[in-house]
Amino acid sequence: MAQLFTKDSQAIFWNNNKTAIQRMLDYDYTIRRETPSVAGIVAPTSNNKFEKFFWGGDEVMIPLYKTTAEAQEAQPQADVLLNFASFRTAYDVTMEALDLGGFRVMMITAEGIPERLARKMNAYAREKNVTVIGPATVGAMSPGAFKIANVGGTIENIVSSKLHRAGSCGLVTRSGGLFNEVCNIIALNADGIAEGVAIGGDRFVGSVFIDNLLRLENNPEVKYMVLLGEVGGSEEYKVIEAIKEGKLTKPIIAWCIGTIAKHYDSGVQFGHAGASANDDRETAEAKNKAMAAAGMHVPDSFNDLPAKIKEVYESLNIPAVPEPEINTVPKVRRPKQFICTISDDRGEEATYAGFPISSVATPDTGKGIGDVISLLWFKKQYPKWATEFIETVIKTVADHGPAVSGAHNAKVTARAGKTVVEALVTGLLTIGPRFGGAIDGAAEHFKYADDNGLTPKEFLGHMKKKGIPIPGIGHRIKSLKNPDLRVTGLMNFAAEHFPATPLLDYAKTVEALTTSKKENLILNVDGTIGILMVDMWRALGYSEEEINEFISSGTLNAFFIVGRSIGFIGHVLDEKRLAMPMYRHPMDDILYDVQKAEEI
Repeated sequence: MAQLFTKDSQAIFWNNNKTAIQRMLDYDYTIRRETPSVAGIVAPTSNNKFEKFFWGGDEVMIPLYKTTAEAQEAQPQADVLLNFASFRTAYDVTMEALDLGGFRVMMITAEGIPERLARKMNAYAREKNVTVIGPATVGAMSPGAFKIANVGGTIENIVSSKLHRAGSCGLVTRSGGLFNEVCNIIALNADGIAEGVAIGGDRFVGSVFIDNLLRLENNPEVKYMVLLGEVGGSEEYKVIEAIKEGKLTKPIIAWCIGTIAKHYDSGVQFGHAGASANDDRETAEAKNKAMAAAGMHVPDSFNDLPAKIKEVYESLNIPAVPEPEINTVPKVRRPKQFICTISDDRGEEATYAGFPISSVATPDTGKGIGDVISLLWFKKQYPKWATEFIETVIKTVADHGPAVSGAHNAKVTARAGKTVVEALVTGLLTIGPRFGGAIDGAAEHFKYADDNGLTPKEFLGHMKKKGIPIPGIGHRIKSLKNPDLRVTGLMNFAAEHFPATPLLDYAKTVEALTTSKKENLILNVDGTIGILMVDMWRALGYSEEEINEFISSGTLNAFFIVGRSIGFIGHVLDEKRLAMPMYRHPMDDILYDVQKAEEI
């Protein structure tokens, strides 16, 4: 792997650290990435489905997931995991992700993971051939392509440090803070970095100096390297051995900070967990001498590092890097109050889920109302059999005569002189658990029984225990001997066009049991519609969770609302056309039982 990241790299961000994520997206916008570098966020305690972030002056929605597995399944192209979990859970999050597989690079920001666990985690990552950056790191970046979270600092600092495009230096440091400082030094004295990694300050980190330097050695964009180590540990000696073995041939500028430690009488613990020398070989002074002896370019002090970088850079005669066009992140940004993901009226022609209205509206397009519903309700292009079934459902439920509560309400309101809209609304307001609700209920309960492997007898017992009549079963007039032709038509359509009807097949076994008790306990039209809708969505490839969400959100009821609106409007227009007078209910149809009020 010559490069850690490219301009197409995407990450799963574990923990909804909004500031860090926004900095990544601001960088993406600045360097003109086509897609956000964050594909999804794992936020176990959030009930939201997405989080809004700025993309320049506009906004984008990044999806939220409960688990890493869920995020990875939804975003399989994201092969980077940015683990921003606390030190208490960072180990578990990393190990779970390693078990899942599919991640090429993992970064762990937590500091203080117990060393025993860190060593186990790092060994497992090597076994899985996964590059781990950290623990205790700010991350890494490939300028002009991808950056992790807060590395590089603000956008202003990033541009001034030439981190908006690739230079020619490969940078590896322990310290995250000094990473930013050295990037600035390289920008002032050379052409910037091609790739940089802050490996982390804990004593045991995933990828060490030699791992990253060997990768940079194989990266043709890297012409020389800068290694910034520190007092403590012996990882620098692995680099020395690699130089001796000829594995590292590019010029390396190196320095270990912490040389001041020699002026103290006793051992000094610097900021990082690993920044403490346990013997003379681990002192900064000893490592600097050893690296110089191996042929690395070692300055006399950290203050001399800029001059040493300039000296090596100029000796290589590297061609100047052309400056790319970049975007400027607006200083003032205002979040939008509404979100629309189904239609867009900003262009020359309004669109339904990305399709111009003219491409679906006229007869010559071959599209019907079912196609429009599939676009605007589900943001999918359903096949013809599915859109025709939707249209069949709407036609089937359009009206059921003037006596049902909704039609009655609409007619009474129209006769009171109200408008079509007002009269329609009064009819729609009656739709609920007792009127139209059987479609939702049938889908919910029959699906539950089928999902849980209940036999028809067990299903009936389950519903009886809940005290709920089985939705979708039973008719006032129709029976086995006098079948409902609407049900027959829906079933015939499904038999001819559906790839499979497993839930309907199950419902028929339940019907066989209920009708053995009473002939009119048949599958009615509401039940058939709800059950076949589930079969339709299954055949279209929706997950069981997605189908459950459709049911719970009232999607099935929406089909009844659209269909029945046609009938309600018909009744309203009928009243208007007939110029019917105000309606008053006949007194002889009311049971009056009015007692004199008791005095308190």
